[in-house]
Amino acid sequence: MTKIGILDYGVGNLYSLKVALEKLDVQPITTSSLASTNEYDELILPGVGNFSRVTRSLGQTRDFLVNWVKDSNPLLGVCLGMQLFFERSEEGPGDGLALFSGKVRKLPSIMKIPHIGWNLLRTRRQSRLLEGLGNDSWVYFVHSFYPEPSDKQIVVAETNYGVDFASVITSETKSIYGTQFHPEKSGIAGERILKNFVAMCRN
Repeated sequence: MTKIGILDYGVGNLYSLKVALEKLDVQPITTSSLASTNEYDELILPGVGNFSRVTRSLGQTRDFLVNWVKDSNPLLGVCLGMQLFFERSEEGPGDGLALFSGKVRKLPSIMKIPHIGWNLLRTRRQSRLLEGLGNDSWVYFVHSFYPEPSDKQIVVAETNYGVDFASVITSETKSIYGTQFHPEKSGIAGERILKNFVAMCRN
């Protein structure tokens, strides 16, 4: 059975993500520390917490994640988890994982913040993560910040909320995938995305 590690930052409820994965006949393993790459087939950085607080608490996990990616093991970042892929954030001080060049910005003040609810996912290019989805799908967001990648080629889908922002990023060569929305709360579209991620280690 496929084993998927879910990194627990110490805040937030990971139950809905765990349940969504169990429905896909995989074994989700919630852990606050990562020690061996042999324990998991894939990893997920979930979407809970504050950028500064999480970057301070990563400790040795930071090196583990960087080495995990160097070995091209599948990594999915959800919401804050995806934001951690970048170098820094307007949410506060702290160094991200710098897996990609770029920063995390705050949503425009003209909009109600946080951005909570369903919004449209507009596909910009093909990705294994989005296989089986139409060009326009509805997904569920809860966030106040969004990533601004320096390399626009990693952006595979965008969403508009006062500004067009990257809502899905991927690097197929590095096996890094990220969603600004919560797939575990995004109905059929979210289930399809999680299925696609699981399939990447099974193929």
